[in-house]
Amino acid sequence: MKKAKEQAEAGPAAGPIKIRIDGKERTFDIDNPELPDWIEDNKLTAGGYPYDKKMKGEDHDKELEQLQIELVKAQAWLQATGKRVIALFEGRDAAGKGGTIFVLRQYMNPRTARNVALTKPTPTELGQWYYQRYVDHFPTSGEFVTFDRSWYNRAGVEPVMGFCTPHQHEKFLDETPHFERMISNEGIHFFKFWLNIGRETQLERFHDRRWSPLKNWKFSPIDVAGINKWDDYTRACDLMVERTHKEFAPWIIVRANDKRRARLAVLQRILLSLPYDSRDLDAIGKEDKKIIGEGPSFLET
Repeated sequence: MKKAKEQAEAGPAAGPIKIRIDGKERTFDIDNPELPDWIEDNKLTAGGYPYDKKMKGEDHDKELEQLQIELVKAQAWLQATGKRVIALFEGRDAAGKGGTIFVLRQYMNPRTARNVALTKPTPTELGQWYYQRYVDHFPTSGEFVTFDRSWYNRAGVEPVMGFCTPHQHEKFLDETPHFERMISNEGIHFFKFWLNIGRETQLERFHDRRWSPLKNWKFSPIDVAGINKWDDYTRACDLMVERTHKEFAPWIIVRANDKRRARLAVLQRILLSLPYDSRDLDAIGKEDKKIIGEGPSFLET
């Protein structure tokens, strides 16, 4: 009881809320340590996820090691040729962005492989060109840079939570393709990943964060406020992908209910897209088209 009380005090309180899923009204109380059966039973298959069992850990670890070996080779190629990579990661809250970035960078040389996870803008940054603070972190010759969230905050959390005006939101959707064309024209290898999860999956992960003494720092007041804004985030995401999915900067959609499959899919896409020396296509393997695709049509299926 004492341990449960300490854990309960570690995260922000929310209290019971009403949620409508698939036409049914449900009650979810994140302050209750017991996960409801309707979440437990659907946490993997939520949102039409195509698998009803997680990938086995031993299978995942074996494939991951092969992909990470290829990433080390790809990084050596970047350093030898001066090529540059940007990979940004967006997605639902708790979609697994941080974990995916971790395995991507785990064995890369940190001197030339950087992760960027910016906090909210400072007063000085608020007075700058919107993209400026992100451009400051773009790669130089031979670098691989990941963004754990990016300028696409203005297409998701900002309009949904009221942190930007409708005019700022519309201006962003209009100007971003032009901004990203410049990235492409500069010769930077540019990846935009959207990690998509089902609603019960998200609730289970929020609940896990809330009650974990190791991960409760990940559960924020924004997460609490966003629990009942699922549909608002869906509309914002759909609009974002519709307006900013371009041939030169496509949205790569990854179904991420199973974190293991999602991480492998991300690494495969990057490795299959970079023409690095000694690339081993057999080690990389073929993409799982049930898990990864591009643009609005894949997001809607």
